[in-house]
Amino acid sequence: MNDSDTPVSRWSDLDRPPLNASALRHGLIRSGGLWTSLDVVPATGSTNTDLAAGAAAGLAEGAVLVAEEQTAGRGRLDRRWTAPARSGLFFSVLLRPGPEVPVRHYGWLPLLTGVAVATGLARAAGVDTALKWPNDLLVTVGGEERKAGGILAERAGDGAGDGAVVVGIGLNVSLRESELPVPTAGSLALANAVSLDRDTLLRGVLRSLERWYGQWREAGGDPALSRVQEAYAAGCATLGRPVRAELPGERELVGEAVAIDSEGRLVVRTGDGERHAVGAGDIVHLRAAG
Repeated sequence: MNDSDTPVSRWSDLDRPPLNASALRHGLIRSGGLWTSLDVVPATGSTNTDLAAGAAAGLAEGAVLVAEEQTAGRGRLDRRWTAPARSGLFFSVLLRPGPEVPVRHYGWLPLLTGVAVATGLARAAGVDTALKWPNDLLVTVGGEERKAGGILAERAGDGAGDGAVVVGIGLNVSLRESELPVPTAGSLALANAVSLDRDTLLRGVLRSLERWYGQWREAGGDPALSRVQEAYAAGCATLGRPVRAELPGERELVGEAVAIDSEGRLVVRTGDGERHAVGAGDIVHLRAAG
């Protein structure tokens, strides 16, 4: 039998053991807590798509769906997200903020999730994770910033004020240099994380998300009162540096990123001193002159 005919074992890569679903449930699901169910599947197209279907069918808030491999994972603007099986954390959570949180504050959920992931990884992996507006997770590899993960939040359910939001998170954990999809990608392994145990990392991220989400919801979604706006600004690598905002309609804006406003938009100050609030678009970090 040649190599191409050899069946692939779930233990074919001993550096990448499967997640322990029962242990994760035991450590995360508790009475009165946010997380109500947790399922791990060997592979799926997109955990966001699957969980959105569950939301439409009335799935309770706090459902977590994790895939050992995603075959059609999506980032912002429908970009593909692919990685080898068990090389990262690919999961989605179902949130139902409820009528106490105005819909206008829902745009803070991906930013809130970024804060939660960064603070969770600081404890569980010992890695300084920076946030690139609006939804990228950056680590430092060889002195340069690289993207190690991303966040995608999508409305689901009936679309009413108390409707559901599915938040998907993709994080490269053990990805090796030879496996990077692009040279600007990174992973926790390449950033010299103290732990690559995906069970530990997932527990840390979900516990952090439970804390930040609870704080935000108790504040009625107010980003200042919940301190989410302050925390995001403190961890955002985009602020204080020159950027190019590539906007819808093939427009662009070049200036300095100076603030995150109350709606979660990036405020860019152009050379003429004008401030522009960017709510959608791609942000490119530029090198300062000189």
